[in-house]
Amino acid sequence: MLPTESSSYRRGMELTLPVLAGMVSTAVFAGSVLPMLHKALRTRELSSYSLSNIALANIGNVVHSVYVFDLPPGPIWFLHGFYLVSSALMLYWYLGSHSAPRRRALASSGQGLA
Repeated sequence: MLPTESSSYRRGMELTLPVLAGMVSTAVFAGSVLPMLHKALRTRELSSYSLSNIALANIGNVVHSVYVFDLPPGPIWFLHGFYLVSSALMLYWYLGSHSAPRRRALASSGQGLA
């Protein structure tokens, strides 16, 4: 069935029960990820994370964006935007934490100098 002018698809962001539920769940999901991001930022200890998992999360988020941003603006946009940023940060921090020891090892062995 195609959406019509009277359908909830066209209503935008009226404060209905589904929109309220989306707002609450967005806050809960984002709140559940914040401690992980805080610890990763504070300690830079990401050895327990898998590069393939973080990379797949980023790929999935980018592909899922095609769907999410076709929806009318609402809580899902904020939640998905949060997931996009948080998974990109984890990838950036992961790559940074794993390339720094390699750079230090190359510099101390003299191989990093050309």
